[in-house]
Amino acid sequence: MNKTINLSLTSDEIEMLVDALEVDMEGYVESAKEARGNGNRADVQTFTEAATRIQNLMAKLQDVVED
Repeated sequence: MNKTINLSLTSDEIEMLVDALEVDMEGYVESAKEARGNGNRADVQTFTEAATRIQNLMAKLQDVVED
């Protein structure tokens, strides 16, 4: 269930969220590399998808701050 939520944040708060998401994304990228090394394709796909979704969200947030 995806529901749109309107939320007011300062640019500093958005930058903090972007920083936290970046760390989270790096963890997923690293986990995907480890899973690839272990030959676990299902985990590679799951971790890669999570990293991609985080990257897309980060881009949306960065676009708001850059305006």
